[in-house]
Amino acid sequence: MNRNALRALLPAAALAATVVALPSASATGTPASGSVTVTATNAFLTQELRAGIAEVPLPSATGGYSSTAGGTATFPVTGGDAVLPRFVGSITLGGGLAFADGLTGKIICFHQVAFGGDTQALTAVPDGQSTPVTLFVLGDNTVGSGVGVTPQTLTGDADLDPSGAAYLDQALHTSFFTGGQIVGSLSVTFTPAS
Repeated sequence: MNRNALRALLPAAALAATVVALPSASATGTPASGSVTVTATNAFLTQELRAGIAEVPLPSATGGYSSTAGGTATFPVTGGDAVLPRFVGSITLGGGLAFADGLTGKIICFHQVAFGGDTQALTAVPDGQSTPVTLFVLGDNTVGSGVGVTPQTLTGDADLDPSGAAYLDQALHTSFFTGGQIVGSLSVTFTPAS
């Protein structure tokens, strides 16, 4: 390589080395964290199973069961800008949720799970579609953290949203779901990115 070509490459190499050495914005901050957990009571799970219906969390959501509390689906926080005590913003969540009806053989899977700080609702997008469906809303007995408290929290009854109930009934070819039906509890823990 001749000297002129080498001289032309030196400024570009110096610039590239500087860019590589600069810290990225995400490397200096802490990402958003927390989770949203929906707990279905044993009474609700029993009704569901008798109707041939089950739901299963999809990765990266996790599931669990306790003979005293019932079944849980926990969705990890992946981002968001919610200020829960002020009822603004939203929280994006990982994972998904599948509903299956063993009597009709129908299955519906949801991804792009989110919690709305303004709506106090858990939404998800059915696979193959782009419009979110409101599945659960915080009902009575909701208790939350105050402004400025970290992590932000909300806990209350998990009510099946009427539009979510209608969507599930139609998709699974069943009549099991009822709007306003108390499924169990919904718990939100959120720490914004810093």
